[in-house]
Amino acid sequence: MFSPFPSLSLPQLSHQLLFTSPRGKRPGEFMCFCSNFMPGPRDSLIQCYIKRNRSNQTYYLFLSLNQASTDDGKFLLAARKCRRATHTDYIISLNCDDVSRGSSTYIGKLRSNFLGTKFTVYDAHPPIYGANVAKSRSTRLVSLKQVSPRVPAGNYPIVHVSYDLNVLGSRGPRIMQCVMDAIPASAVEPGGVAPTQTRFLHSRIDTSPSIPFFRSKSTRTENLQSLVPLTGQNDGMLVLKNKAPRWHEQLQCWCLNFNGRVTVASVKNFQLVASPKNGVSEQAQENVILQFGKVGKDVFTMDYQYPISAFEAFAICLSSFDTKIACE
Repeated sequence: MFSPFPSLSLPQLSHQLLFTSPRGKRPGEFMCFCSNFMPGPRDSLIQCYIKRNRSNQTYYLFLSLNQASTDDGKFLLAARKCRRATHTDYIISLNCDDVSRGSSTYIGKLRSNFLGTKFTVYDAHPPIYGANVAKSRSTRLVSLKQVSPRVPAGNYPIVHVSYDLNVLGSRGPRIMQCVMDAIPASAVEPGGVAPTQTRFLHSRIDTSPSIPFFRSKSTRTENLQSLVPLTGQNDGMLVLKNKAPRWHEQLQCWCLNFNGRVTVASVKNFQLVASPKNGVSEQAQENVILQFGKVGKDVFTMDYQYPISAFEAFAICLSSFDTKIACE
C-alpha cells in the first residue's frame, strides 16, 4: 500500500497521529489532511502534478502514484482563482468540489498584489511559530465551528513570494524569492529541524477533547509556547531563491536540469534552492527544495522535499500561474 509519508511506515504513522479521528472526517481524509502540512522527506523529492482547468480557473494537486503517467494520482488539494479589483486570491481547499472560504475544508489562500509581483501565503490557522493574524473580511466568513473550537480561523501569513523585474522581459528567466516565515534557515542543513504541524493538530481540527493526540502532559503548554514568532528565536527565516538557469547556445534558450520531470519550455518553470542570505553551506544551496514545470498544455509537475510541506509548495507554485505585468 502506498503511503503519503515516504519516511514513515503506516504503523508508525498510526502510532504518532491516529490516537483519535476528527469528528466528521474519515481516517483516509484525516491522513490526507496531515500529509498536506507535514514537511517532505529529506534527500528525496515527493513527486506530484498539478492540473489546470481553464474554464473555471481551478487547479488540482495530485500525488503521483505512477512516475510514467499524470493520469493516475491521489488527490491532495484544490485551488480556485478569484480576481479582485486590486489583487487576486487563490482559495485553497481539501475538497475538489467545494473550493470556497466558507467551506469546512478551506485551509488557506494565496494573495497577489495588483502587479502580480508580490504574493503572500495565508494559513487559515496559526502555524507552529505563531504569526500575526491579518485582519480581513474573509476571517469573518469562516464559521468557527467548522474549523476548530479552540483556534479562531483567520489569515496567518506563512510565506512571502516576490518576483523581481527582469531586464530581458519575457525572453529571460524570472527572478524569484520566497521567505518562509515559519521555517528556520538551519532546517536545510544536516540535522536541522523544521517545525512539524502534526505536533499541534489538535489546534487545527475538531477533535475529541477527552483523548489527546499525543500521550504527553506537556502538550497543552507546548502548544501555547509554540505561538512565539520566529523573529523572536535565534534562527532567521529560511529564504529560497530560484536556481539560475544556463544559456544553451545550441538550443538558444535558458535551461535547467529537471532530470526528465519537465518537458515543455515555459517561463513558469523554476527550481528553488536555499539562498546565500541564509548563511548556509554551498551544498545546501545546491539542493533543490521545490521544482515546478510544464509537461502538457494544462499539466505541470511539482516536486518538493524537506523542509516545506505540500500546502506551502502548492501555494508557491500557484504564484507562477498569475500574470506578472511588471516582470514580462
